[in-house]
Amino acid sequence: MLLIIYRIIINIILVLSPIIILIRIFVNKEDKKRFIEKLCIFTQKKYKKNLIWFHGASVGEISSVLPLVLQLENNKKIDQILVTSSTLSSSKIFDQFRFKKTIHQFFPIDTNSFSKKFINYWKPNIAIFIDSEIWPNMFLNLKSKSIPILLLNGRITKKSFKRWKILGNFTKMIFQCFHKCLPSNNETTKYLKYFGVKNIKPIGNLKFAQNKSKSLSLPKDLKKFFLNRKVWCASSTHRGEEFICMKVHQILKKKYKNLLSIVIPRHIDRSKELLEMYNNHNLKVHCHSWKNKKLNEIDIYLVDTYGETEKFFNLVKTVFIGGSLINHGGQNPLEPARHGCKVLHGPYVNNFKNIYNYLNQIQASKKIESEKSLKKNIEILIKNKKNTKSLIKKVKKLGDKILVNAKKEIESTIIK
Repeated sequence: MLLIIYRIIINIILVLSPIIILIRIFVNKEDKKRFIEKLCIFTQKKYKKNLIWFHGASVGEISSVLPLVLQLENNKKIDQILVTSSTLSSSKIFDQFRFKKTIHQFFPIDTNSFSKKFINYWKPNIAIFIDSEIWPNMFLNLKSKSIPILLLNGRITKKSFKRWKILGNFTKMIFQCFHKCLPSNNETTKYLKYFGVKNIKPIGNLKFAQNKSKSLSLPKDLKKFFLNRKVWCASSTHRGEEFICMKVHQILKKKYKNLLSIVIPRHIDRSKELLEMYNNHNLKVHCHSWKNKKLNEIDIYLVDTYGETEKFFNLVKTVFIGGSLINHGGQNPLEPARHGCKVLHGPYVNNFKNIYNYLNQIQASKKIESEKSLKKNIEILIKNKKNTKSLIKKVKKLGDKILVNAKKEIESTIIK
């Protein structure tokens, strides 16, 4: 019964999809040429036999799996790798890499007919879903074709567990489609067992693995500009947090005249809104996309482009991670930690509790409770710069181990 209700709802979404897509194109959240992929009109071809398929929702999920994709490209028994995602921002990440076997497509709307068409076109040897991506029609149709489904870096929060639990036998039917699950934490392992999943192998969080970007270098003049300032970064910020960070900047600027705050909002489409806020408070702002304008004496460096956060983490060593001063659940702190940054975060980090526990153990992160606490800790860190090589090594060692184990589990499933 619940499956019938789900299929009715998803078909209603399909009927409304032209309007939804047009609105998303208008606000620059959809690719004007490639949105047809979501309607199961393919823009790429399957050209060889052995294809493995990864699917992740957005930037975070796709970024976490790319180190693994790069390693699997070296496996001669794998002919092609398909990566799908749902957001425009995640598709832009692929511009930074030169893949030989890997292609990107947008994930289709999960109707019964579209999922069948997708599977029949690509004929994957294995379907690997990242984090918490669970799509009933796609799962059931993959299972009917005896295509192994693997949950990679699986994450089920207490909140999502309660939602799935309400659906009873429907949930167990969907979750038992998994051939193998590689959860990222103990909490998820417990929930998967509750839903009757048998083949579970916890390997840790894949997001600890080192991401290999095309280039981590900023232009020489920009790098020189940053090195001559007392600088800190507020990354993955949400509405309300930028205002707090701005107030901290204004207080610290009275003492440190050469202070510079780098702000990287979680959603860069909010850049105009932030620019207006800073201008209204008489702060001088420079946007990263303004490549031909002089920096001069600026207060805020606003990063309004996709996929460049690592370049700043490679240079700045004090980072506040957003989504944590508001009740959002936090954002992933591993990218700055991999570059040796000291991470500051608010109290709301339930989405990344295990990661923060580890970072706290190795003294790589610290919780702040208020604007006053954020100001105090930023001042301590920008005054006392420490060698971060040991932190980088610790995170890398754990990440490499998780990456090797994930690769081994995937290859053992598809290569006999």
